[in-house]
Amino acid sequence: MSDVITHEDLFKYSPKSQAETIGPGLKRLLLGHDEHLMLVKVWFDKGAVGEVHSHPHSQGSYVIEGTFEVQVDGKTQVLGPGGSFFVPSGADHGAVCLEEGILLDVFSPARRDFLEGEG
Repeated sequence: MSDVITHEDLFKYSPKSQAETIGPGLKRLLLGHDEHLMLVKVWFDKGAVGEVHSHPHSQGSYVIEGTFEVQVDGKTQVLGPGGSFFVPSGADHGAVCLEEGILLDVFSPARRDFLEGEG
């Protein structure tokens, strides 16, 4: 990760056509990052699953569209547009898309594993 942020890094549109496929029914587009923070848009087809996993990053997620059954740290809730969830560092979490949707994810610090192969 470079500490140099260019003008092109400061502003970004997020068409699905620019997103990378990351799994069955899942596409992801990095919207911006530095060492401390990363913003990511994720498209889910109906029935797509974000498998239960954990990572050392804190995560906040916001439902832009669709309906998701979200599990965080053993608790489950169904969230629709305008809903959000917070994932503490190290907590198990995952989501099942009940109705085609989009999540906006924020990570701190940035996810280096998402940057592999970039640039």
